[in-house]
Amino acid sequence: MTVPMDHAGRRARFSEALTAAGIDLAFCPPSGDLEYLTGFPRRMASFGNNEYANQWVAGALFRPGAEPVYVIPQGYAAFNLPGGIDGEVVAVANTDDAATVFAGLLRKHGPPRTVAVSARTFGATAVRILETLPEVRLADLDTVLNPLRRVKSAEELHALERASLICDTVMAEITPRVAVGVTELEIAAEIDYLMREHGGRTSSFDTGVFAMGPRDGRDASARVSANALVPGLGVSFDFGTVVDGYCSDFGRTVHLGEPGEEYSRVYDVVIAAQAAGMAAALPGATAADVHRATRQVIVDAGYGDWFRHRTGHCIGLDTHERPFISEEDHTVLEEGMTFTIEPSIFWPGHVGARVEDLFVCTPTGAHSLNRYHREMVVV
Repeated sequence: MTVPMDHAGRRARFSEALTAAGIDLAFCPPSGDLEYLTGFPRRMASFGNNEYANQWVAGALFRPGAEPVYVIPQGYAAFNLPGGIDGEVVAVANTDDAATVFAGLLRKHGPPRTVAVSARTFGATAVRILETLPEVRLADLDTVLNPLRRVKSAEELHALERASLICDTVMAEITPRVAVGVTELEIAAEIDYLMREHGGRTSSFDTGVFAMGPRDGRDASARVSANALVPGLGVSFDFGTVVDGYCSDFGRTVHLGEPGEEYSRVYDVVIAAQAAGMAAALPGATAADVHRATRQVIVDAGYGDWFRHRTGHCIGLDTHERPFISEEDHTVLEEGMTFTIEPSIFWPGHVGARVEDLFVCTPTGAHSLNRYHREMVVV
C-alpha cells in the first residue's frame, strides 16, 4: 500500500530554503528532486537517454512563496502523465518554439538574479537559461535540496524498509538455487524477476552476482557473467529494488562447497568491519568517521589493499545520495539519515566476500532496515 507523502510540507520548507539562499527561481527536471517536492512521477530508467522533441524543457519552475509551474512537452505527457498533473501546467507541443516558451516563463515575474538548477538538468536547459538571462547567476540546487532530503520522515522510512524487506525475501529464496553448473546470469535474472514478483517496481541498479575464489582471476568489477558456478567460490550478491520511488541496496556472499580457512577468516573480518561502522554511525559523527571505523578493521586484519571502495552512501529516492560514507566526506550525520554500510574484501585469485545493509541513523547507532541474517552460508 502506498503511503502518502507530505509534498506540500516539503515545498514549504524548500521555499524557505530558497529565500535563505537568495535563490529567485529554481528548475527541476523529472528526477528524484522533483518527485520529492511534488510527487511528479518518474519513468523507469533505461540504458542511455530516451530523447524526444523539446525534452530539455520538461520539469517544473519554483519561486519562493509560489506553487510550481510544470512545463510538459508533448512527448513526455503522452505516455508518462496519462492522468495529467495537479497544478499550473504549460504544455509544449512538438512544433512549438520551446525556447520562446521557456524564456517567457523565466521572465514572467521579472528577471531573476539567481537561478538554481537541480542535478539532473540537461546542459541544453542551463544554456537556454544563460542565453535568456545573460546577467543571471546560475547556482547548484543540490546545496539547498540535499540537506532537506537527507533526513527521512516516518513515511519515507516505511517505504525504504518495505524495499529492503523485499531484498531479504529474495535472498532467502535465491540461496537454494545457488548450485554447481548454474550461471551467474541465470541467478541475476531470477533475482530481478523475484524482486518484481514481491512488489518491487524495478531494480534500483544493475543486479550483481559475481563469484570469486582460489585459482580464479575474477575481478569484482565484472558484476555478472555467463560463467557456470564451480565448487570453492564465494558468490557475492548486490541488488536492490524500488517501492513508492524509494530504493533499497543489499548484499551478501554465500560459499559454494565447504570454505577454506582464508575465506572463513575474510568473511568474519567483513562482518566485523560492518559492525564497527554500525557502532560508529551516531548522530554527530561524520560520514568519514564511519568509513574510517569500518576500514580500520579490514586494514588491521591485513586486507586493506583489497577493500577498494568507499564504505557506503546515503540512499532514498536515488540509490546513491549525498553524503557518501567515504574518506573525503565530512558531513555530520543526523538522526533519520539513511545509508548503506557495505564493506568487502575482493582479492582476485584468492577470495571475495561482502555484506551490505541499509541503515537509519539513531541515537544508539545504525539501525538496519534489513532483517536478513549475517551468518556464514554454505551451499
